[in-house]
Amino acid sequence: MAKRLIIHPQSPQQRLIDQAVTALRAGDLIAYPTDSGYAFGFTLDSKTALDRVARVRQLKARHNYTLACRDLKQIGQYARVDDAAFRLMRSHLPGPYTFILPASGLVPKRVATEKRRSIGVRIPDHRIALALIEALGEPLLSSSLLLPQIDLYGMEIDDIVETIDEHVDLIVDGGPCGLAPTTVVSLLDSPFEVLRLGAGVVDWE
Repeated sequence: MAKRLIIHPQSPQQRLIDQAVTALRAGDLIAYPTDSGYAFGFTLDSKTALDRVARVRQLKARHNYTLACRDLKQIGQYARVDDAAFRLMRSHLPGPYTFILPASGLVPKRVATEKRRSIGVRIPDHRIALALIEALGEPLLSSSLLLPQIDLYGMEIDDIVETIDEHVDLIVDGGPCGLAPTTVVSLLDSPFEVLRLGAGVVDWE
């Protein structure tokens, strides 16, 4: 049974954030709130958590995972960002967008997509998510909290907890959050390609 930490969404209690970070550093798999719903979260070096997410979500090999980052500077450490990509991200982040970029050498091969070594990056507009990333000191490797044949978007938090309880080690309960997934945009080529239309408005075409 997963541990449940109830954290204030506007004023996250640091001692509870630190407990979640301790679990992450131990290799645990957590669920945490973002501006686009709850997400699986784990560290870059936790292969066990990565394998668990792939098994629970029934993902294919080399699924596009996302690095939830604290700011554009941190994104630039884990992805290669040209001027056009930087301008677009600067005007839309933090927010409900995931941008696909070439991965830097800091991203493990098992995480980046195989063909083009790409990685998703985002800056969530959510205080708990940002507090976790800040305390961890590195991006939080994330994957949408989606289960086969179960739509968790719009669920009450207690129902979400009951549904995912057996799949994670820790649930960071920040109450209700975003009701739609991020808009996913590939910045690998020009023109940029919208891969999934979600909560983020596409206003640059």
